[in-house]
Amino acid sequence: MGAQRCLGLDSKCQLQVTQRFSQGVKEFDVTCSQKIIYSNVSRRERNLYSGYMVFFMQAGFAMLCAGSVRAKNAKNIILLNILDACLGSLCWYATGYAFAYGDPVEKTWYTDCATGTTTTDELPDAEAYEGDCTNAEASCVCADTNTGVFSLTTSVPPGGFSSTQQFIGNRYFFLTNTEDVADYAFWFFQFTFAATAATIVSGAVAERCRLWAYLSYELILVCFVYPVVAHWVWSGSGWASAFNVNKRLFGVGVLDFAGDGPVHMVGGFASLAGAWILGPRMGRFDADGKPVDMPGHNASLTLLGVFFLWFGWFGFNPGSTLGIAGYSGLAARVAINTTFGAATGALTTLLIVMAWTKVTTGTSVVDLIMVGNGALAGLVSVTGPCGWMEVWAAIPTGIIGAFAYVGSSKFILNVLKVDDPLDAIAVHAGAGIWGLLATSAFATETLAAAGNNYGFIMGGNGNLLGCQIVIILAIFAWVMGIMTPFFFLLKKANMFRVPPEVESAGLDVSHHGGSAYPHDPETAKGAGAGVSVTAEMIDKKIEEALARNTGVKPHERATLEA
Repeated sequence: MGAQRCLGLDSKCQLQVTQRFSQGVKEFDVTCSQKIIYSNVSRRERNLYSGYMVFFMQAGFAMLCAGSVRAKNAKNIILLNILDACLGSLCWYATGYAFAYGDPVEKTWYTDCATGTTTTDELPDAEAYEGDCTNAEASCVCADTNTGVFSLTTSVPPGGFSSTQQFIGNRYFFLTNTEDVADYAFWFFQFTFAATAATIVSGAVAERCRLWAYLSYELILVCFVYPVVAHWVWSGSGWASAFNVNKRLFGVGVLDFAGDGPVHMVGGFASLAGAWILGPRMGRFDADGKPVDMPGHNASLTLLGVFFLWFGWFGFNPGSTLGIAGYSGLAARVAINTTFGAATGALTTLLIVMAWTKVTTGTSVVDLIMVGNGALAGLVSVTGPCGWMEVWAAIPTGIIGAFAYVGSSKFILNVLKVDDPLDAIAVHAGAGIWGLLATSAFATETLAAAGNNYGFIMGGNGNLLGCQIVIILAIFAWVMGIMTPFFFLLKKANMFRVPPEVESAGLDVSHHGGSAYPHDPETAKGAGAGVSVTAEMIDKKIEEALARNTGVKPHERATLEA
């Protein structure tokens, strides 16, 4: 362990310490009685364990997608999910992490908040300072209880960042120039977020997208599109970041605790661009343009995926504290908010769907799939504000998130005529937008630690709301502005969609060596062969194999058994 330093933290300082440690500041092993305990080891362990849980969400997406598509495309959609993780890791290694967190200046600038002196030297001992911590600026941390303050602002040269530096990172390509193993733990944790953003799109383009088109999309999203948004919101030099203590947007910066903007809105808007350009599945709309139901083949798999994702979200949200020692109370609050978001999202969606079907058909229908998506929408809704609001606020956040999901789903399908087999756009973009707005409504003065720039419902001014609206518009313009022409070019080159005969037969038998369910005659047909594999045929093959291994012919086996 390194040298120990005591940091007496007031409510203004605590957020900045968390933010600066998360953005690569030189780490300190801190042990202070009745104050905060921060250990390099505990941070690494927290990042790794949380990253493992977020990575497990890939299994949740795989099950969710597999159950939500028709049986003839199950192999294909699962393959897309595993390739998300495989290709995504290499993309994040090459350029993704650098563009997101490669803050541009290698020097660390320390400022004595009492004297204004700036230096790149090692931080002096706390005893070298004199002053009162009570009135410390938000960017300062008390060196000791009443002996002075110093800034933990990292990589901020005098005069601030250039516009390019605020837009995109520029170092750590291929993990070069990383300082220690703690960087590896942070790299891994952030990789799982990038992979999650990319996986969202697989459901929206399911059952008709070419494999190589999908991989090319992932390449551009994880290498460039997602990292730039992550830089804007979470980097210490991002133009919209609350972590950019040198210059915050509207004096506060965007507050997004775990990724409503960089993860869910990026994935959701990319899904919108892809599904829109790709077009609906054959038969999704009738001659009058009305939607035709195309249910998935296995509701059990779908709901198994929902529960896997819900579990993984406890790494996604509470894990975003980036430490546990000194932050266990915050992590516990975030875990409760995450639970309430999912619970109220599911329950509210249940009631909405029952009421809607009662009005439109005369009979109340409890739609299991929509209830599962409602839980996911509630989880998305609390992802952004979960660290900035009290636990009671997660309940209205999840409730409104359900309305955002159902309303977005109906609008996308019935008005825009966009076919999204998994409702990925409504769940991630629709609820993600609401999650950022919820932060501007429910963030408390104590937790946001940004002066009067907290939730307007809680008594704050409108600056935080302005920040959240700006980033919503910026992410929409950025993602749609890049992904729409990208998908359009793929379509024009006839590289985006599979041929009609392949879509009709199913991608599994056409491209993946056969059905995921070879015992089912309806899904086991070879493309254009007109031959079915029946249960009797399989039994016959088993008998023949046993005969070869034992030397006993099938009719002789029957005699012996008799």
